[in-house]
Amino acid sequence: MFSLNRKVKDLVPYDPIEGTYRIRLDANESYITLPLEIKEEIAQTVKDIHFNRYPDPYASNVCALFAKYYGVPAENVTAGDGSDELISIIMNAFLQKGDTVMTLEKDFSMYSFYTSVVECRHVPYTKNDDYSVDMDDVIATAKKENARIIIFSNPCNPTSRVIGRSDVEKLVSSVDSLVVLDEAYMDFSNQSLLSEFNRYDNLIILKTCSKAIGMAAVRLGFAVANSVLTKAMKAVKSPYNVNSVTQAIGEVVFSHPEYIDSSVKRLIEARDDLTERLTPICRDYPDRFKIIPSETNFIYVETPEAEKIFTYLKEAGIIIRKMSSDRLRITAGRNYENDAVASEINAYLKGEPHENVVY
Repeated sequence: MFSLNRKVKDLVPYDPIEGTYRIRLDANESYITLPLEIKEEIAQTVKDIHFNRYPDPYASNVCALFAKYYGVPAENVTAGDGSDELISIIMNAFLQKGDTVMTLEKDFSMYSFYTSVVECRHVPYTKNDDYSVDMDDVIATAKKENARIIIFSNPCNPTSRVIGRSDVEKLVSSVDSLVVLDEAYMDFSNQSLLSEFNRYDNLIILKTCSKAIGMAAVRLGFAVANSVLTKAMKAVKSPYNVNSVTQAIGEVVFSHPEYIDSSVKRLIEARDDLTERLTPICRDYPDRFKIIPSETNFIYVETPEAEKIFTYLKEAGIIIRKMSSDRLRITAGRNYENDAVASEINAYLKGEPHENVVY
């Protein structure tokens, strides 16, 4: 009788929050939808796709437009079906069974998941209480544990903190490990290492279209690395991994850099607006509610009442992300959404009924 192997038998499918809610601030998506004129351009472009043909295996056109926007050579860009696929490609390309992967915890949970799937050892490096890291200690730990890959998000999901560019450069230049730097949220900060990627033989930088660019629906991500690493990733990935529709949509959006720039600006303003609305709550309830200064499009919250706040908001038709029994993550949304979530949290902490709930 066939039975599942050890590495998958206890796995369960990813279980996102489902249902209809008046406000969704749980997945770090952009609240900005594409303008009508770009949608119309996409519709025309998609209409011209030859659906009976396989897509460009290297997604050459969208890679070139991505490269132009971010100021990197197109030949150093690999496209993927979202950053998740690229993480999987990297793990399969550069690891062998029993190798060690080091992460900086708390961090994106998929890093440890893919580590287990490729049957490698996971070493979680614990950050300081304020979510900063001692980079000298990170380097020493990586060497001690013989880490084959060090992977982390910067700015970090979920803590919203950013590690300074000089510290990241110090790490990359001090270890023999492959450093996978996930810059999914770097459009909201200013510590990117993207312009320096070619200085190192052990650095891959990941970018996504799901956050600042607002294309979570199409699943499109990119890896930027030197020619040796890029060749290896393109050799390992499946031949037609990014479908023609996704490529076409990406080409149209990246051909409008002014739209991307405007979206980033608006999302940073939304983050600052949410921060401003939550700050008085922190002052009024310092032992019950604390926010971490953010370099992303979301706010990370420390509270001993995370479960109760999550449930209270859900009852009001507002969904955020409960990270643990004492941590929450709130995506920055439109002004009225930011106002609603802040008002409801304030009402909960005051012990009052829900604020003007309209379904």
